[in-house]
Parts: sequence; C-alpha cells; structure tokens
Amino acid sequence: MASFASNTYSRVERVCRHMPVVLNTFLVFSITGEVSYLVLVEAPLEADRTRTEWISCWKLIHLLAQYFMLGNICWNASLFVKTSPTIKGVFLGGEGMAQGWRYCYTCESHTPPRCSHCYDCRACVLRRDHHCVFFGQCVGFLNYRYFLCCLLFMWAGLLYAVVMNVEVFMVILKEGVTPHSVLLLLVPWIMLVSGQVSPRAFAFAFIADTCVVGLLLVSAFLFFHVLLLLRGQTTREWYSSRRPYSQGPFGNLRHGLGARWFLCWLCPLIPSPLPGDGIHFQVTGSLEPAVAAR
Repeated sequence: MASFASNTYSRVERVCRHMPVVLNTFLVFSITGEVSYLVLVEAPLEADRTRTEWISCWKLIHLLAQYFMLGNICWNASLFVKTSPTIKGVFLGGEGMAQGWRYCYTCESHTPPRCSHCYDCRACVLRRDHHCVFFGQCVGFLNYRYFLCCLLFMWAGLLYAVVMNVEVFMVILKEGVTPHSVLLLLVPWIMLVSGQVSPRAFAFAFIADTCVVGLLLVSAFLFFHVLLLLRGQTTREWYSSRRPYSQGPFGNLRHGLGARWFLCWLCPLIPSPLPGDGIHFQVTGSLEPAVAAR
C-alpha cells in the first residue's frame, strides 16, 4: 500500500512539474495561431479602406516578424531547458577555496560563491538566480542568456499580439461599455458556458485577454531581470541588498550574456562565450548583507 501511494505521488508530482511547460506551449502557439488568422483573414482596416488595400507584402512582413519572434522564443526556451546550470559534471577543485564557499550536505560537496542548492532540481546550481516554475529549470550561470532572451522575445511577441488584437477589443466594445461587453472581456468563459457568446467570440476574447495579462506579467519579469543584470545581481542577492560582484553596467552585461552581449539576443545560435567559469568571481564590494541605517 505504501509503495502504491509513493508511486502515485511521484507520478502526480511529475505531471504537475510538467504542467506549466505544457500550458505555456499551448498558450504561445494559440496566440500565434490567432494573430496569424488576424493577419491573413481579419486584417485590421480603417473605416475608409477596403480589404484589398491590405496587400500581400504587408501580410508577409507581419508573418515573418511574428514567426521570427516565435522561433526565438522556442529556440531559447529549448536551449534554456537543455543547458544544465548545476554543478553536475563540473570540477570545482579543492584548492583556492576562499570566502564565500560553503558545504552542501545534500550534494556532499563544497560549493563556490553564488551557488546554492535547489530542491526542485535536486542539485546545487552555479550562480543560482531562481527556479523558474514555468520551465521547470533553474536559472543559473550557463543558461541565464537563454532565459533573458526568451523573456525579451515573449515580451515583444505579446506586445505585438496586443496591438494586433486592438481590433478585437474595438469589435467587443462597439456597442458601448455594457455589462455584456465587460463580462465578455473579463470572464469570457462564463459567457461561453451560459450560452451568451459563440465559441468563436469566446476564443478571440480569451486570447486577447491572455495577451494583455501575459504582457503585464512578462513586462514585470523582464524589466526586473534587466535591472538585476545591469546591477550585477541575482534575485537572491537583490533580496539581501548585496552587490559584491558588480562590474559596472557594461561589465555586468558581458558577464551575464557573454562577449557578444550586443548581438547574442538576435539569435541563440550566435556564439557569445562567457568570460568566467561560474565558480570564481571578482569581489568589488562587501559580501555582508546591507544593514539599514537606524
């Protein structure tokens, strides 16, 4: 009985761990499909323009831009998941251990500064920032570039999708701000269940809402992590108000994104070697948490 319960728990845990990834993938491709439909079939038109004026050239430009962003999102996400940021297979060395090194009793190993144990990944992570529940992977020294670039293109894609969905909001609100239009915007699934809207109207309203909410969330994540990158901090160090490894804005960009930090965001295939090894860091400030003045 105990064995059955343990197996059931492990299976449920495995499903729950992959659920955010599946949900994210579904939403990304749903939004892409809806925007493609808007471009190809329901291209936004001014009141005094005809459908023929939405020429094929502009449709092609929109589709190329859209799928360029989608390709970068998927590619960066794939490399982020495949690139392990943990100490597994990394020779840490026993010599040169100085201030900041700790002993991890779970991994039974000495770990360098900025490295900490993740109980979800079940390993210590080099320059650990946080565990990303949306991808089921830790953000660390080796995959930080892919995480940040994926966030950047998700933000750009959602911003583009919101702009393209302006026509949807205009159609919903063309009768004015009524209880029906407000409910369709805020809780489209309730309107669908109650039979007050068609499945097509529900799909457009739901995806348009998802684009707006997603843009707000991704904007907060992106701007927060850009700030951390420029300050040379991890999320853990930001909580403790420490900046002991800051190299200045441009130095922090190089240490976080690599030597070609100004190009690597264009495509994940552009090589941008990191200047360090994730083990040794130049200390430029106090390692002690900042104490607020009384």
